[in-house]
Amino acid sequence: MKKLLLTVVALMMSGTVSFARPKTSRTYTGEIMDSTCAKMGNHDAGYKLTNTNTAKDCTVACSKTGAKFVLYNATRKVTYELDDQDKARGFAGQKVKVIGAYDATDKTIHVEKIEASS
Repeated sequence: MKKLLLTVVALMMSGTVSFARPKTSRTYTGEIMDSTCAKMGNHDAGYKLTNTNTAKDCTVACSKTGAKFVLYNATRKVTYELDDQDKARGFAGQKVKVIGAYDATDKTIHVEKIEASS
């Protein structure tokens, strides 16, 4: 009976592990924006509210009011949350490539690297 119970437990655990897919890294492109402006797809309202005139200044100003840094892809009109706000801060308002794994459960890219895009 003890062997049967151990076998069942082992099979259940191996079944659970086999369903867990490893997250693979890929490259995402877009602009590091603040979450507020990304919802609108541009900085137009942000420029007026923050009294700024560049994407970088607007993004930084909005982040100081509680907005988070996100990756916004204007072509696809998709916003990605970023788990590493410190890495993103250095690229505020810039076109970038973000390398990382996307987690669909929390809609977040787990950032490995961010680099400027041309």
